[in-house]
Amino acid sequence: MSTSSPTAEPRRDPAWTLPCPRAPPGGFAPRLPRPSLRGRRGGGEEPRINAAVALPLCLVSGSGGGAGGGPHVPGAPAGRAEPCWAEPGRAEPGGLKRTPLDALHRARGGRMVPFAGWSLPVQYGRGHLESHLHTRSHCSLFDVSHMLQTRVYGRDRVKFLESLVVGDIAELKPGQGTLTLLTNERGGIVDDLIVTNTAEEHLYVVSNAGCADKDLAIMKGRAAELRAAGSDVHLEVSDNALLALQGPSMVQVLQAGLSDDLAKLSFMTSITTTVFGVPGCRVTRCGYTGEDGVEISVPAGQAVELAERLLGVPEVWPAGLAARDSLRLEAGLCLYGNDIDETTTPAEAGLMWTLGKRRRAAMDFPGAAIIMAQAKEKPKRRRVGLTSVGPPVRPHAVILDPEGRPVGTVTSGCPSPSLGKNIAMGYVEAAHSRPGTALAVEVRKKQHPALVTKMPFVPTHYYVAK
Repeated sequence: MSTSSPTAEPRRDPAWTLPCPRAPPGGFAPRLPRPSLRGRRGGGEEPRINAAVALPLCLVSGSGGGAGGGPHVPGAPAGRAEPCWAEPGRAEPGGLKRTPLDALHRARGGRMVPFAGWSLPVQYGRGHLESHLHTRSHCSLFDVSHMLQTRVYGRDRVKFLESLVVGDIAELKPGQGTLTLLTNERGGIVDDLIVTNTAEEHLYVVSNAGCADKDLAIMKGRAAELRAAGSDVHLEVSDNALLALQGPSMVQVLQAGLSDDLAKLSFMTSITTTVFGVPGCRVTRCGYTGEDGVEISVPAGQAVELAERLLGVPEVWPAGLAARDSLRLEAGLCLYGNDIDETTTPAEAGLMWTLGKRRRAAMDFPGAAIIMAQAKEKPKRRRVGLTSVGPPVRPHAVILDPEGRPVGTVTSGCPSPSLGKNIAMGYVEAAHSRPGTALAVEVRKKQHPALVTKMPFVPTHYYVAK
């Protein structure tokens, strides 16, 4: 699969777009009001940013009807999950935890904001739009060290994890990983995880930071139950940093620091190697942008050294939460707490592909009876993509049919820097979920045309070795 940027001319609404100097060929950036950027862009003064405004709309959680206006439709996922994991020794005075790259972010002009209990950069001096487009056309480095990294050891590690998730972990070859779902007995999604069967005889699990506390409680509780019954399984929480290098230039940048051949590393496969002289790094070909990329789990004490080495390459820019979120939405990827949560099932979310064939037949995962019955009977609501005109759509905005009847709720939304139009994700009644269906979204008590659109909104470039 190609790892280059899309070559097709992006569709755009000329009424609200303008050329961006760093956009890919044909790329346009939204002409948006910037109430949060009051300083000089690119000058000596750091822009003063209202974090709640600077974040993409899908990262801003609210209550009730939110800024989108109108009531919250019952049954739709609530806002972003509240932070719930506290790790001693890494907290700021205000209670926020800091990653090993905290000083680097601040030295490079990163604007720090709270996210899932951590202090993380929302953007850097060049701004969100340029950062987003640079990732699509070149390469960006993201600090995702807030994610929970867990190693699962013991001869019964596969049995342990399969008692909690829907995926076929037993079928994973050494070095192979998969996206899977941690579910509850009601069929709800407790978290989405990346699980890798390492060549070092343990499972490597990456969880969302906002779910880390509950995930750990569930995993520790289940491990204790199995050990009491004679099973061999134990957990180890990693204190490694986690860096995501994303974009079409990733291979060119990273290959210079690896003895391993990246051409042999397919999407969702993983190796332990030395990266630019830093030993003990786990390199996994995956990411949250839709571009070719890797996530590098690196010993915390050497994270700054590796990050500085990567950022020393002119192609590589540091990027923050804002770009990461708009990139993932363009790629049609869910944000836990917005687009999926414990009130949504894999069938409703369009994630039945995460269920292994053997697991479907055995029906031995939490909530299996409910999930499989819903898949057979078809869910009453479905997750869909939307494009719209008018102002950008926020989470909790009501989705209406042509007669003005509420049929769903937006869960994520932002202007697409790559396409020059508004994009969103949400849940609608199944009868209105077919791509091409004309609907409307309510923003500030006014209705604006929307169209159900197939996701991803932009082509993805996941690499498969030949």
